[in-house]
Amino acid sequence: MPKRTRFTIWRPLASAVVVILTAAFLTPVAAQAADRAGRTPRESRPVYSYAHAIRESVWVDTGFDGDRDGKPDRVAADIVRPAEPARQGHRVPVIMDASPYFSCCGRGNESQVKTYDAQGHVVQMPLFYDNYFVPRGYAFVGVDLAGTNRSDGCVDVGGRSDIQSAKAVVDWLNGRATAYTSRTGTKTVKATWTNGATGMIGKSWDATIANGVAATGVKGLRTIVPISGISSWYDYYFAQGAPLYDGGPADLAGDVESDAAKPHCAAVQKKLTDGSPRSGDWTSLWTERDYVKDAAKVRASVFLVHGMQDLNVRTKHFGQWWDALAQHGVERKIWLSQTGHVDPFDYRRGAWVDTLHRWFDHELLGYDNGIDREPMADIERHPDQWVTSRVWPPQTTRATALHPAPGTRAGVGTLGLRRAGGTAAFTDDPKLSETDWAAHLTTPTPEKSGFLTAPLTHDLRLSGSSTVTVTATPTTASAHLSAVLVDVGPDTIRDYADAAEGITTLTNRTCWGESTAGDSACFKATKARTTKVDYTVFSRGWADLGHYASLGKGVPLTPGRAYTMTLDLAATDHVVPKGHRLALIIAGTDKDLIDPPSTKPTLTVDLSATTARLPLVGGPAAFARATSGGAVTQPTPGILMGVRTPAAVRHLPAS
Repeated sequence: MPKRTRFTIWRPLASAVVVILTAAFLTPVAAQAADRAGRTPRESRPVYSYAHAIRESVWVDTGFDGDRDGKPDRVAADIVRPAEPARQGHRVPVIMDASPYFSCCGRGNESQVKTYDAQGHVVQMPLFYDNYFVPRGYAFVGVDLAGTNRSDGCVDVGGRSDIQSAKAVVDWLNGRATAYTSRTGTKTVKATWTNGATGMIGKSWDATIANGVAATGVKGLRTIVPISGISSWYDYYFAQGAPLYDGGPADLAGDVESDAAKPHCAAVQKKLTDGSPRSGDWTSLWTERDYVKDAAKVRASVFLVHGMQDLNVRTKHFGQWWDALAQHGVERKIWLSQTGHVDPFDYRRGAWVDTLHRWFDHELLGYDNGIDREPMADIERHPDQWVTSRVWPPQTTRATALHPAPGTRAGVGTLGLRRAGGTAAFTDDPKLSETDWAAHLTTPTPEKSGFLTAPLTHDLRLSGSSTVTVTATPTTASAHLSAVLVDVGPDTIRDYADAAEGITTLTNRTCWGESTAGDSACFKATKARTTKVDYTVFSRGWADLGHYASLGKGVPLTPGRAYTMTLDLAATDHVVPKGHRLALIIAGTDKDLIDPPSTKPTLTVDLSATTARLPLVGGPAAFARATSGGAVTQPTPGILMGVRTPAAVRHLPAS
């Protein structure tokens, strides 16, 4: 199947009105009549019974023996599908969520788990996908990853077993794998009810599995919808050698593994521990779990969703995955919110369900509903205020080199197009975070160096991934670096540092699809949780200076010697508005986001050899325009108010 590149154009308003009116007056009976008349429908309608849907379970042979019991692992796939198409001789496409969380931790804002009846058939399938899409002619399949819930095998955290768990089910749906009617029996079953066209969806670990399965190039996987997904597991645990605060993959495996699996999986746990030393060195374990390198194999289209303030699965994951997919011409679409680790169902529910419905209709049913001609990107610019971008990043985006320079006060410098000389120094203080640095951005403090533009005379948009190249001389044999970009100016933003990461859950419910006694289609409503701030940190990156030469092996630093390292900052799409300042902060340990080094070095930064390359829409000319005419004055000293420091909790890449 050839790669497909999305070319986006604005859909004419008149055409959009016709589509809306047509959908409004097209009843389920009329939709079926359109099919019989040979006209291509534009929207799947809820014409099938959810109450009488077929609910069944199969165990798919993965061909992999992760628990080393001498038998191939079988993974459980619970299926909800409409009964009528099979009786009519029609085959249906599949929406699939492969997850380790269906029994241990739950899915969605209400932490739903699978429930079963006395015969072992699924009663409640978490989330709304089955309630909404089964009546519209789709099957929904919920797969328990190996080592979880009712599946054999061991959890290997994004490795071969994890990915094969889900890929094997796609193969079975397309007639290339064997499934059984029970976990240990010999009676086989075929998926004669499906045409094999499969779309994978899920949030976090589930999204990660979708990325990984797509990177195998498996036939039959038509599209994936990864929400806050990991693209390289190394980048979940480390930032260019700097250990992040989430622990290690063996801990994560232990959190989700079923009680039945734990006694058989000690060898896998040891392999995870041995292959992921907290030194930050890249090992073969991480190579196996890097999906970005295999982007060329991706056949499926990708509808990517991420919160731009996600400090769990950080936005570097979507940035590098998106860029790799673009390089290989993969059809793609993207939503970027102001939230943290939050599902779009909980911050833009109506628009999300409608867009997802049209996406699956287009990608799995082949309906020409125009979604492929709509803008590529939806971006939340302010809480509940969204804009679109025809392509993302915009075609006029250019990497623009900005240079820090000393100011009239030590530690409070300037940021501009011209390279400058001089130095800046700071001493690592692991008790402080990016919120502390930004709060004191206009005041000299010993733990950071800050650099600000003059107040902007025009809006300045950054769209994509930034880098900051730092040349620094440490006083000790180990040192960590942080670089953050800050929008300095008053605003109201989603409170991403709150425990719910930008939403408030209400008591009333809204319904999406059909319900049964055991599986409600009604979910608690939410609203934006906002806060007023004087600044917004909108991109950040971290590194261990000892890995300046290679991620493969960190080395002790020589005190007094200068080292140069380029930090990869998280992808974003942010507008610094007129009247605000753009700022760069360079510092050491970012409290609760990276672990501190074994020492507390002072680092002297050579400003003549330090550069920030930012993805500016309009490039250098846009920056020159935005900073022209403004008075080049030092900001007034004072304490700026931002979000609270994000809580120091160990995350799961989960719900």
